[in-house]
Amino acid sequence: MNRPALIREPDTTALFDPKAETMPRRDIAELQLARLKATLQRAYDNVPHMRRRFAETGVTPDHLKTLADIRHFPFTGKADLRDNYPFGLFAVPREDVVRVHASSGTTGKPIVVGYTAGDIALWADLIARSLTGAGVTRHDIVHIAYGYGLFTGGLGAHYGAEALGCMVVPVSGGMTERQVTLMRDFGANVLCCTPSYALNIAEVTESSGIARNELKLRVGVFGAEPWSEAMRHELQTRLGLQAIDIYGLSEILGPGVACECTEQAGLHGWEDHFLFEIVDPRTLEPLPRGETGELVITTLTKEALPMIRYRTRDITRLVDEPCACGRTHVRIMRVTGRDDDMMIIRGINVYPSQVEAVLVGLPGIAPHYQLVLTRQQALDQMTVEVEIAPELPRDEATLTRVSREVQHRIKSTIGISCGVVAKLPGEVPRSQGKAVRVKDQRHTPG
Repeated sequence: MNRPALIREPDTTALFDPKAETMPRRDIAELQLARLKATLQRAYDNVPHMRRRFAETGVTPDHLKTLADIRHFPFTGKADLRDNYPFGLFAVPREDVVRVHASSGTTGKPIVVGYTAGDIALWADLIARSLTGAGVTRHDIVHIAYGYGLFTGGLGAHYGAEALGCMVVPVSGGMTERQVTLMRDFGANVLCCTPSYALNIAEVTESSGIARNELKLRVGVFGAEPWSEAMRHELQTRLGLQAIDIYGLSEILGPGVACECTEQAGLHGWEDHFLFEIVDPRTLEPLPRGETGELVITTLTKEALPMIRYRTRDITRLVDEPCACGRTHVRIMRVTGRDDDMMIIRGINVYPSQVEAVLVGLPGIAPHYQLVLTRQQALDQMTVEVEIAPELPRDEATLTRVSREVQHRIKSTIGISCGVVAKLPGEVPRSQGKAVRVKDQRHTPG
């Protein structure tokens, strides 16, 4: 795949692939329809499981006449990947697969995804396109603290930054004190990691006595977990950078499916390679553009593992008005949570990101928290564990006061009653990668 040259025009945001990124909406739709037909046919011809699912639903690729007809085709979910573990959904011979990635598999068989050489090249280009929109240039030093290995974050960001021509520092996660030292000594301009780990980096930087201006960070590209505007403000203030949201799923490609530009007004979903839908998570019926629901994605150019109507379980909405940056692709607004992460506390639907939005930046507490779920007499209960700010007195009176204040703020903002336990600095677990915000003890015997 030939990489387009990085184009900079006066008074506009840089574009990695100007023709693709500013394509008129009508041309995007025509391209999507042609590529969607080819993807459905590829899956039907080469993946027995998909052929059976099409037959069960009563459709063949010939039933697709318009983009709207995708609603008649079956959904795909994690269960399909697990049931066909490890390579049963691949649409190419095993010899054509040059790399695999996989989930951790903590809840059963891991999710295995495969890539052809063409898929790897496409992935690198879409990451480079995303980084360019985030304000990264070939002159930057990119510090990658996403995990490397079977997780898609590290290698995805790595190949994309190299495709852009950046100097890459492939640190992976952990050893945070050393990471901070390397960022200072190497002069990294760009930090790529999860937002929760970026918060950990900020804390270690401050505790090490390193002033913010000793780091040259200008851009943070953060993803792999939902995060709030409050967290964005916290990271921008403490690290002195512009915090950019990037989105992706291993099942679809990895990071780079969508990314914010420097306008920070929604994530540009790359519609020349993906078809995005919003459906009602209960009825699974498509929702009109602009309404909030579950994001469903179909790959349009993936060779090894075409995904048809993959249910991401992420709750968001789509906006197709042109962005101020000039890009015409649909924007995926900030993911507010996952449908399968939603908690029902005393009859009220709550997402962890809603709690985060209340906690982060609240006076008297540090931006580290954990939600503990328990069940009492068939009712779900939530206890919020927070840390008091380092400068506060470390006595029982302070812990009690902070607990009551946080409890009141959550009740008045979200409308739920919950327990709050205030802890001393350092007592809430820190993230070395994806944060574990919810500790579910509802099914623990005892």
